[in-house]
Amino acid sequence: MLRPDQMLPALRSLCVFRELLTDPVISALLEFLESDGEGADPVDKYCKFVSELYRNGADLSKYVAEQVRCCDNPIVRLIGEGKHVPAAMQKSAKREIEILSALASLSPEALSEDIDYELPLPEWELSKTDIAGDFSAQCKNISKHGYGVYAKYRAFCFEENRIVPVRSPDPIALGDLIGYEREKKLIIDNTKALLSGLPAANILLTGDAGTGKSSTVKAVVNALWGEGLRILELKKEQLALLPSILSELNRNPLRFIIFIDDLSFARNDDNFSALKAVLEGSVSAKADNVVIYATGNRRHLVRELHSDREGDEIHRNDAMQEIASLSERFGLHITFSRPDKATYLEIVRRLCDVRGIGYDPEKLGAAAERFALSKSCRSARAARQFVDRLSSGAEEDII
Repeated sequence: MLRPDQMLPALRSLCVFRELLTDPVISALLEFLESDGEGADPVDKYCKFVSELYRNGADLSKYVAEQVRCCDNPIVRLIGEGKHVPAAMQKSAKREIEILSALASLSPEALSEDIDYELPLPEWELSKTDIAGDFSAQCKNISKHGYGVYAKYRAFCFEENRIVPVRSPDPIALGDLIGYEREKKLIIDNTKALLSGLPAANILLTGDAGTGKSSTVKAVVNALWGEGLRILELKKEQLALLPSILSELNRNPLRFIIFIDDLSFARNDDNFSALKAVLEGSVSAKADNVVIYATGNRRHLVRELHSDREGDEIHRNDAMQEIASLSERFGLHITFSRPDKATYLEIVRRLCDVRGIGYDPEKLGAAAERFALSKSCRSARAARQFVDRLSSGAEEDII
């Protein structure tokens, strides 16, 4: 076990896990250790370290273990790409894991024993961790655990020319989605094929607004991300960057859904050609660990103009084939139809049952129908919105 006076040179010697030195908590600890009781008040530096830790909870052991798990280091990258890890690098990592395990066990009493201060100093908690065992398990199951930011988050978007995590993704679960059992099964089965390394199709989900297309995709990710599934949501105007994005994801051991919501194109849209090339599986764009799931409210993703039907027969046929070609390149097309009255009311009743809301069946049906009329449609979204109203105390006369 390292003493506090040995911790500074030990941490400064990190190579495999060197990026951890820029972590705000560890960086604040280094600042305190470097002061050696000289210069600025050591109490201030000690409390700055504890304050940074408190921003992430009060358990130093769990915090250090989490940083190691999410560290984007050269060993996990090599393993993720299926490459050999040199023996020298393995030896260095073993030594550094011992240093980080000692850091995870650093007690407030040991760190503050040389500080001359009359009042009690803030403390933190320590818990039992197995950093060495956890890192070994991560390396052996890298296709499920991932590394770096992908080990911590399940949903991502593309901003400022880079992939960034969505820190508060939609928590919707498959159990929250009532109905559409066949449609959900098709998406789940296809996604499980992707996770198993089997051929998986790109999916086009079409249908009326509010029928649960986007929610189903997100719920599938929430259910399967522990198996190594992640989702990257792209906007239509970012599709031209798909080849470079796929090149980056292809080196990652995890499996990805690239999700494009509410997709449609105008004619002569450059993004149309970019997506079409990827769906065709061009050499520059193909990635075996990635599928594309896109939603739209129409079967044909290119908005058809009256002028497209004008001209001679050859011109007209070419225009119509181009319009249909993109949709046909999705391996699986799933339609989410607007529910009829009976299905809509069944969704409402089951949502009430799941949330533990009591109701008078006759009054519930009448109120749900009134709500659907106010929305001008019956849909799964309208059913959820209606039940949300019941949960908030509205429509009390039917409960």
